[in-house]
Amino acid sequence: MSNTLSASNGPGRPKDLAKRQAILDAAKNLFLSNGYASTSMDAVASEAGVSKLTVYSHFNDKETLFSAAVVAKCEEQLPTLFFELPDGIPIENVLLNIARGFHLLVNSDESVNLHRLIMALGSQDPKLSQIFFEAGPQRMLQGMERLLTKIDQVGALSIDKPLNAAEHFFCLLKGAANFRLLYGCGEPLSGEAAEAHVQEVVALFMRAYRP
Repeated sequence: MSNTLSASNGPGRPKDLAKRQAILDAAKNLFLSNGYASTSMDAVASEAGVSKLTVYSHFNDKETLFSAAVVAKCEEQLPTLFFELPDGIPIENVLLNIARGFHLLVNSDESVNLHRLIMALGSQDPKLSQIFFEAGPQRMLQGMERLLTKIDQVGALSIDKPLNAAEHFFCLLKGAANFRLLYGCGEPLSGEAAEAHVQEVVALFMRAYRP
């Protein structure tokens, strides 16, 4: 850790942020390796190298920690900034950036394992599925819906149902390859194949909603 990180004082100082990140990293690892029910706040504290009190000072309970871990994973590939519409940037480039980030996210080992975990536990604990949906897929859909609304308003594309369009966009990106990956009978697209898939999806989307 740098001197800058250790020297700051007051609430929200970088030292606190570093501990928060360590807790989130530990939580992601343990939730995926041990499952939700078998992961305790004590175990997360031990894995993160902090006290249990520190864990609770950042996250009120295990559900809050799980939700934050899902959000953190999504934001690694799709920061909120990705859903902005900068002046002077072609719409296609904005969509390509989102598409590349999303494609990497849904095909990552962490994401695939997390989806399998939720599928296994969803029927036993519907509340956990809801927490996951709101922290991950729903947040991305809402961000994309807001972006597509702006794109429609500036007239770059004609999108009368932005939420539906957002769902189509992400479902096209997942494609059959992601289904095969989730079922354990395929490998994720990578390199040139992944880029070709992303380019094709964005081109299809642009043609579908071109004024």
